Amino acid sequence: MVSTTPVADPLDDVPRRISAPVSAGDRVFRGVLRAAGLSVFLLMGLIAFFLLFRGMQAFRATGWSFLTEQKWLTQSGVFGIAAVLPDGVIIAVIALVIAVPVALTAAVFVSEYAPERIRPALVSLVDLMAAIPSIVYGLWGLFFLQPRIVGFVRWLSMHLGGVLPFLKVRTGDIGTSYTSSPFIAGTVVSLMIIPIITSLSREVFSQAPQGEREGAYALGSTRWGMVRSVVLPFGRGGMIGAVMLGFGRAMGETIAVALIISPKFLVTGHILENGANSISSLIALRFGESDPLSLSALMAAGLVLFALTLVVNMLAAVVIGRSRSGAATAD
Repeated sequence: MVSTTPVADPLDDVPRRISAPVSAGDRVFRGVLRAAGLSVFLLMGLIAFFLLFRGMQAFRATGWSFLTEQKWLTQSGVFGIAAVLPDGVIIAVIALVIAVPVALTAAVFVSEYAPERIRPALVSLVDLMAAIPSIVYGLWGLFFLQPRIVGFVRWLSMHLGGVLPFLKVRTGDIGTSYTSSPFIAGTVVSLMIIPIITSLSREVFSQAPQGEREGAYALGSTRWGMVRSVVLPFGRGGMIGAVMLGFGRAMGETIAVALIISPKFLVTGHILENGANSISSLIALRFGESDPLSLSALMAAGLVLFALTLVVNMLAAVVIGRSRSGAATAD
């Protein structure tokens, strides 16, 4: 008896590939996008090459001691960034300690609690804060904030300096001992990075899956319970990325820090004490009076800052890309 059962073709299980025709306009658009993306890498490479080329004289004169020397005596051939790089990191960390709680709280409020009628105004206000020039923040910090925060800084030093050594001021109980400190500079810089962290975090929170939100409510969760169990876990990677981007922004701040701090080439670790420095402010303050070797040294310092900021931003991009929020954004 001959079987009439049809024989399955193995090719029937292979998914068919659907290809859409590509028009000339699509090819042009794709080429423009590819060129725009590659131009970013080209510009970054040109900036790095320019800084390396202009800073090579300083690197030849000092070698690896450029990273360990605390003095800045270019005329004597003794200079390095060991005194300014830690202060820049300290100022950025102080800014993050102040900015992160405020920014994340504001992002949660705008995304989840603010009434619909005022939410667009709050979003616009945050974006407007990010557009304020840094010199405005610096002048505000110098003439308004600093005279009014000295009392608080003195209180911290007097009451907590014995417990936390980095809060102790060792230069005596006089008014100028508490001004132009890394703490005041970090406070001003924190106001500049709050809009960045708030805006990025709010955008991530708003992308939390609606189904999971409704599921949390269906299980009897309160609004805060929904935020804690759905929104915050979903946006964890985005929050970390926003904070790291804020850190990179704080590390590169120039004018506001240069207006407030009193330059000092010495690593002290006492954040309330007068005197600090950073690479960006060093470049801004010394650029106009530099001889060829000094200018090369400033370019070398700028290369170190460029590399550090680039690494921080790349780590932030990796964290965001591996998170649920980053994957949802990519899709």
